[in-house]
Parts: sequence; C-alpha cells; structure tokens
Amino acid sequence: MNSKFAMKTFAVVALIGGLGVASWAGDIVGKVTGMKGPSVVYVDTIAGKTFPAPKEHPVMDQKGLVFAPHIIAVQQGTTVEFLNSDTVQHNVFWTAISGDKKAGHNLGTWPKGEKRAFTFDKAGVVPVLCNVHPDMAGYVIVSPTPYFAEADDSGSYKIKDVPDGSYTVTVWHEGAKNQSKPVTVAGGGKADFTLTK
Repeated sequence: MNSKFAMKTFAVVALIGGLGVASWAGDIVGKVTGMKGPSVVYVDTIAGKTFPAPKEHPVMDQKGLVFAPHIIAVQQGTTVEFLNSDTVQHNVFWTAISGDKKAGHNLGTWPKGEKRAFTFDKAGVVPVLCNVHPDMAGYVIVSPTPYFAEADDSGSYKIKDVPDGSYTVTVWHEGAKNQSKPVTVAGGGKADFTLTK
C-alpha cells in the first residue's frame, strides 16, 4: 500500500514539475523584412550566463568553388569543420570577427578530401574567404547563446525553448545593418525586423 501511494505521489509531483518547466520557456517568433535572402536571428549575450559548448561539429564545405552552406549559424564554443570537396586546393581564412582584427585567422591551404577544424570561442560575424579563389566568400555567425535561428525564405523565424525573461534579440543579414530589439519572453515572445542597408 505504501509503495502504491509513493508511486502516485511521485507521478503527481512529476506531472506538476513537468507543467512548471513547460511554462518557463517559450519560442520567440517573428519576421525579417526589407531585404531579400537569408538572415540569422539570435538572443544576444545574457549577463551572468554561460553555456556548454555543443558537441556536434557542423561542416562548411568548399564545393564547386563556393562555400556550402554560404551562411552557417553556430553557438559560441562550436567547432566548425571546413571541408574541401573540389579537385583544386582551397584555403580558409578571415581577417576579423565582427571587426576585431586580433581575432583573424588563417587555417592554411589543403587538397580535396581533407578538412580542418576551428573552434569559435568569440561571438560575432566571421566573413570566411579563400585566398586561392578571391571570389569565394561565406559567413559563420557565432551566437553568444544557444538561442538562434535562420529565417526561412519568407523571412519567418522561430527561436525555440527560450527561458522566460527579458533579452536583446539581434538580426544579421548580409549587406544590411544589424538590428537589435528588447524582447520579453513569457511563455513566448515576438520580434519583427525591417532591415536597411
């Protein structure tokens, strides 16, 4: 009898606990307009909060003399692998991260089938280039939090499972000025952006 009562009590506590957790987080949704093409929306630095580095290593390929994908969004602390799938040698370098020239880096040049990795410990925009092929360019957008999303073709985005609270949400778009807005999440939040050059 005691064990059945204990099991029922545990089930009720677990259910209440589960409901409580569900109400403490929500999605930030919105639309990015004003410019065509992809954009990345992210929750900016949260004072006093740090996040563990992701274990997955996304890949930016060099294929057909382009970086693929052209834009990749990652959380700060992520290791990105740069692959060369072309029959010619490629190079990967960046001169700065969000204007900080001290954060520039050159991974060198390597042949087909090889990849080189880099861990992005600094948040910001990383314009990726190849010094063998000056027309090649891509971007790594390093979010300071795990709360980010790439907008779809219509400009709509959804940042999932953001804890309730007040934040600054920033949008990046190639060729546009970054734009930031305060957002309060209380079971959900909304932020629309209209970009300009």
